[in-house]
Amino acid sequence: MVESKTKSNSEPIEPVFKIQRAADRHFSSHGWLQTFFSFSFADYYDPQNLNWGALRVLNDDLIAPKSGFETHPHKDMEILTYVLEGELEHKDSLGHHGVVRSGGVQYMSAGTGILHSEKNAGTKPLHLLQMWVVPSQTGLTPNYGQLDLSQDDRLNRLRCVASGQKNVRADIAIHQDASFYIGCLEAQKVYHSFASGRLGFLFVASGKITANGHTLKRGDAVRMARIEPLELDGTGEVVVWDLPEVGLL
Repeated sequence: MVESKTKSNSEPIEPVFKIQRAADRHFSSHGWLQTFFSFSFADYYDPQNLNWGALRVLNDDLIAPKSGFETHPHKDMEILTYVLEGELEHKDSLGHHGVVRSGGVQYMSAGTGILHSEKNAGTKPLHLLQMWVVPSQTGLTPNYGQLDLSQDDRLNRLRCVASGQKNVRADIAIHQDASFYIGCLEAQKVYHSFASGRLGFLFVASGKITANGHTLKRGDAVRMARIEPLELDGTGEVVVWDLPEVGLL
């Protein structure tokens, strides 16, 4: 969470552009699962790294074939999973069953409670990003959906895949004043502007990207505040969150 600081008009609050290198993330290995945590999660706890605004979790997971997460519960959380490589099979207590493939996004609003399993449905390792966003209210009706995207859908642009912001068009509606963008860049500049008081989170899923003059590689992330605009260049795959500055419920 960005700390509130009071300064005189002659001392403006400086922008925040905090880089988290891939090697500085917490790493956990379970044999069938190799995972990096951008924030505190499971057996990793750091009171100074609980969230960035409404973004609570970003896990970078590699799951072995014929393996996965057995049926487990979630409650009062907006969960988005972006499949980078492989096939993700989902089953839940609402009766949903689907497979999300490379480039696709799975969305689950846990609400009052839902049980689900996530398995590698392919013969090769499954690489995905799982992200949790704190909802704007608790006790919502659980919901599930998935979206298939081609390379062209994400090429040299930041496509808004999910949002709960007013006047922001997205494929998926979420229960928070936040927006989730993905892009596949091929030596192309793209930009994103954050409104006043908003936070940004950038994650490089593959390749080599320059963000506002800083070189980033796969697994690197940036936490931003008062950045205007964000300029991205290079070749690789990125995700960007535009977030409200809120704490945890």
